[in-house]
Parts: sequence; C-alpha cells; structure tokens
Amino acid sequence: MTVRAHADAVIGLLAAAPGSLRVLDGAVPKETAPPYVLLYFADSDPELVDSRPLGGGSERFVLRVYAHCVGGNAAAARALGERVRAALLDVTPTIADRACWPIRREDGSPPQRDESTGTLVMDRVDVYRLESVPA
Repeated sequence: MTVRAHADAVIGLLAAAPGSLRVLDGAVPKETAPPYVLLYFADSDPELVDSRPLGGGSERFVLRVYAHCVGGNAAAARALGERVRAALLDVTPTIADRACWPIRREDGSPPQRDESTGTLVMDRVDVYRLESVPA
C-alpha cells in the first residue's frame, strides 16, 4: 500500500476521461497555459475507532486528492472541475491487493483569481477522498 499506487489510480482515471484532460502531478512547468488540472496528494491517519481490526494494526488507507482546476476564466475553471468530478466521483478504482471504496468529494471552493504571473488564471480546488483496505 503506497501513496503512489493510490495516486496512480486517480491519475489513470483522469487520463482516461473523455476529451483528454491535461493532468499535472504536483508541479506546473514554466510556460504552461490553462486549462489543466494540478493534483496534490496527501495521505492521512485514516483509522476510525470502529474500523480498527482486533489485532490493533492499521489497515485502512485514506488518500486525499486536491484537484486544482485551472482555467483562463471562472467559467473554464468550473467546467474543468465538472469534468474532474465526472471522472472521479463515485468511481471505484482498481489497486493491486487493495479493496477500494468509491471516491467521494469532501470539499471544494469557487474559482479564485490568480494574476501572480501577469496573466489571469482562475483556480477552482476540489478535494476528493479515496479509501482502501487490504484485499
């Protein structure tokens, strides 16, 4: 069970989405123009008191996916966010030796203005959760 295996599953789902999303993992190369989806991944202490096995060891893994949907304007960022949602929400990914739950959306924000590079881009952030246990 690794963060990479779970992240790869999410990236694979987005790569397979209709209309070829440009998906970036953790960094935006210079001169990259919108639209694109910038992903950050974070694993967390996932154990819920009622989900711990009798032996006491942690088995459940939770990965949070921070999807920055970047467009040239607010409408483009929202539209990109909806495409990401269609590709991830309620989908149960396949990860070797893991049993996964359907991906859920935990949080989101409206598009935010960013003119720090001299060019306006709008960034909508949605947070998704992927959980799994050993198969």
